[in-house]
Amino acid sequence: MPLDVELALAPFSPAELLEVFVRDRPADGAVVSFIGLARGQGRDGDTVSRLQLDWYPGMTERSMLVIAQAAQERFEVSDILVRHRCGELSPEEPIVLVAVASPHRRQAFLAADYLMDRLKTEAAFWKREHKAGGAAWVEPSAADRADLVRWS
Repeated sequence: MPLDVELALAPFSPAELLEVFVRDRPADGAVVSFIGLARGQGRDGDTVSRLQLDWYPGMTERSMLVIAQAAQERFEVSDILVRHRCGELSPEEPIVLVAVASPHRRQAFLAADYLMDRLKTEAAFWKREHKAGGAAWVEPSAADRADLVRWS
């Protein structure tokens, strides 16, 4: 089963990646995708002017690959695509694209949900929001951690 997992140093087009991903899938009945966007508003309601996603070369890519491999083993899927940005992002820019192909829709939905829960809480990224009052590190929320527990 193919895995296409990449850390993106520059902006990417989810539409272009999905167009390629959905081609030539005679055995698949489902492709589920998720696009995460940089928010222009922090949890406190303040305007976010930019988002900084720091990473550690090698370690971050490995963490993403391990998560994708776990999804591949856990669910009946044919293919997985993960693109995750790092560096500086403006509000509304895509941060992450997850796409999963499977013969059956339920497995594709579950795998995409699983991937996002793990990427959000376990992938080796450090997120910093820049606002008018300064910059602050952002940790996964209690809800993010609760979502992850579902898969234990």
